[in-house]
Amino acid sequence: MLRLALLVLGALLLQPALARKDDRSQPMRVVHADSFSGFNAPNSVTTLNGNVELSQGTLKITGDLAKIHVDGNQQLSRIVVTGNAHIQQLDDAGNLMSGDAHTLDYDNIKGIATLKGQASVHQQGRGEAHGDTLTYNTQTSEMTGSSGNDGMVHMVFLPKPQPVPAHSARKKKKYIAVNRRTPGPYSNLTDDDTYS
Repeated sequence: MLRLALLVLGALLLQPALARKDDRSQPMRVVHADSFSGFNAPNSVTTLNGNVELSQGTLKITGDLAKIHVDGNQQLSRIVVTGNAHIQQLDDAGNLMSGDAHTLDYDNIKGIATLKGQASVHQQGRGEAHGDTLTYNTQTSEMTGSSGNDGMVHMVFLPKPQPVPAHSARKKKKYIAVNRRTPGPYSNLTDDDTYS
């Protein structure tokens, strides 16, 4: 229990900027599948086989097999991907989140991805998490996880890059006024030239 509480606390520290807000308003597209069976009707399931690739704005989901669930309101409610499951999405700052697992269960209504079986989530510039099960909220970037066979969840927190102070980044240069009419050592310089 303590381990799970520490994981949730650590996950809160990993939170980057929010996922792209306009992704949720985009249509979900089947970019590729070798074959499919099913139809778009209330309370139905469509199965996509082979090299499946789905996209919704910057959100991309891939895997070997996907089952697309449509609810009673004819909304795409859930996508379950098995075999080489992968999810990725850019946040509003342009940072990439990517996740991999044996199985991905994506709740399209809530924007929550549950990755199971040797799951990993990488957040560009922020860190990564590994575990048997990881849950990632694509709207808030909140993440939770649980341990697998080795009894531990593994995480890496990247330090925030520190800005280089301006005075140590470069040597200050002295600027001189240029009189182009009077011949002399600086008469060929322009207003943008400097000397040390």
